[in-house]
Amino acid sequence: MPMTDASALSFLGICGSLRSGSLNARMLRAAAELLPEGVGLTVAPLHDIPLYDGDVEAQGVPAPVQALRDAIRAADALLIATPEYNHSIPGVLKNAIDWASRPPEQPFAGKPIAIMGASPGMFGTVRSQLHLRQVLVALDGRLLGKPEVMVGAAANKFDAAGRLTDETTRKHVAGLVEALKGWTLRLRA
Repeated sequence: MPMTDASALSFLGICGSLRSGSLNARMLRAAAELLPEGVGLTVAPLHDIPLYDGDVEAQGVPAPVQALRDAIRAADALLIATPEYNHSIPGVLKNAIDWASRPPEQPFAGKPIAIMGASPGMFGTVRSQLHLRQVLVALDGRLLGKPEVMVGAAANKFDAAGRLTDETTRKHVAGLVEALKGWTLRLRA
């Protein structure tokens, strides 16, 4: 939900992994720690979103899907943290996007969006982010082009409690949320 202060911005975080120890959930927690002044972040739950099925949709949009659509619509901007599965977008993330983008009035249109991702592999999430950008552009999302945050060998960048400890990566995440704030304000103007 948007914050009540007219000068504050509300970011909605979406994690492309359901795993409790997810590197990308940890990235969103790090982003929440590093937000610039005047920005809040909440994370949308994806656990209860069913697999997309047109027959289910014809009987009515499931409550978890409607909640996601409403959260996307209410947010000033989206921050998506995506892993990379088989060189592409995780199924759980694509499924959530497919459900949320169904007509009428899909909520991604005109929405400022930033992407980041972490992976145990050396390439970070470069391929999944490219695919995700393609999907979000097709939905008329307003993607932030730079900075790009693709964290490789990510398991080594967090402590045992799941806190991002790598200072270079922390700077990149802080730069991304700062840039998303600026991008959101520019698009509003």
